[in-house]
Amino acid sequence: MECEFPTVNANNEEIRAILAEVKTIAVLGLSPDATKDSYRVAQYLQSAGYTIIPVYPKEETILGEKVFRSLEEIPFGVDMVNIFRKPDALNAIVDACLTRGDVKVFWAQIGIVNNEAASRAENAGMKVVQNHCSMVEHRRIHG
Repeated sequence: MECEFPTVNANNEEIRAILAEVKTIAVLGLSPDATKDSYRVAQYLQSAGYTIIPVYPKEETILGEKVFRSLEEIPFGVDMVNIFRKPDALNAIVDACLTRGDVKVFWAQIGIVNNEAASRAENAGMKVVQNHCSMVEHRRIHG
């Protein structure tokens, strides 16, 4: 897939509201490697008071939290998915969000854009953020 410019995206006020409203964040692609962006972002969000749910194909715990192999395996509510995966994985992630029925926010990290998936998520009622880092946005808003 070629790089895309995000045509579906939340504005600053919507991002501020998202970060105020969500409590549980499933981090898809959360690496156990402390040098990786996914780990650093999740650690920051956890320290900011969010409940982090690691979704990763290996490991039993990351950041002290039980690791799930897929979004579908999580047995409790998820407010937001924070995605550290390649853009071509986003359509399947939208499908998983739709199957769950409880995901309110579809957040693709900086450098990740898939407008087709984002449109599907938005049409299903989810708030969509693409090509933004949740840690950077939280710091920008909360200082």
